[in-house]
Amino acid sequence: MRAGPPVPAVRHRLAPEVISHAHRLPPLGKRALGARRREAVMRAVVTGAAGFMGSHLCAHLLAAGDTVVAVDALTDSYDVALKRRNLRDLSRRPAFSFHHADLLDADLGPLLDGAHAVYHLAGESGARSSWGPGFELHARRNILATQALLEAVRDRASGAFVHASSSSVYGDARTSPTAETACPRPVSPYGVTKLAAEHLCALYRTAYGVPTLSLRLFSVYGPRQRPDMAFARLFAAAAAGRPFPLYGDGEQTRDFLYVRDAVAAMRDAACSGFTGVADLGGSPVSMKQAIAAVESVAGPVEVLPRPAERGDARHAAADITVASRAFGFRPRTALHEGLAAMAAEGA
Repeated sequence: MRAGPPVPAVRHRLAPEVISHAHRLPPLGKRALGARRREAVMRAVVTGAAGFMGSHLCAHLLAAGDTVVAVDALTDSYDVALKRRNLRDLSRRPAFSFHHADLLDADLGPLLDGAHAVYHLAGESGARSSWGPGFELHARRNILATQALLEAVRDRASGAFVHASSSSVYGDARTSPTAETACPRPVSPYGVTKLAAEHLCALYRTAYGVPTLSLRLFSVYGPRQRPDMAFARLFAAAAAGRPFPLYGDGEQTRDFLYVRDAVAAMRDAACSGFTGVADLGGSPVSMKQAIAAVESVAGPVEVLPRPAERGDARHAAADITVASRAFGFRPRTALHEGLAAMAAEGA
């Protein structure tokens, strides 16, 4: 497949009629909501800290001056050596501490005490792996672990509880871009588990006043991306000269968000006082365009067509109106810039 010109950033439609899910928090007595200014220094707890997004979030928080308490079970969902590599530079920072722990087994109280924000990124990803026997693991790590963390947080003074949700909750959305007011219709068991975790966050906000927010992340990419994700596999295919299996006709669309834009939005959201649900997206393009964009920085990729798989949504694009209004979210990195950064850092 020939490389095309760099894919331009696609602007999101900011529909004025979308109803915001933002709610300003009332005073919660002993629950310290923490400083709301973005420049405020915080004590942050990050679950899933050794993963792709988690490690980038930790680095962003440290750069902002925060103290970071990192938690990760170091599961074998992919090569644990890659997760340990993600922690290597972080571990040299005096404001960073790492705790090897499973959320379902650990005594979380000492880790959570005094936290100004909890960023919950731990979980099991992958729509295709969530069918059949894989569902039990997804349910354990996405639903039960979230409930255990919320239970631990509920009676402690803490600030924002930021849950990393997924655009998979929408399934085959009837409108594109898709706003938070759309009825979720997951098309994979993975999407069901992420939606269930969102509902748990809403329940604990209503019942116990935990200031929860679920950020529906679309396709996050960038350096150190998980090896099972599309761009990581495309770069690997280009480097090794091996075929890249493309499921579907290539006209399906995905909304790609650069990881450093995503983690910056997480901290901004935590500092804003926003609660509820918000979409985070960046550059909606077809998979054919995405492949061409990788080829422009990494060289040709041999595409091996494959039938579309169950659990794969046809189109995905975020309406970022809520995030824009609630905490000033604006994706700053065009797709070709983000891919160039991946290439420069060895993907």
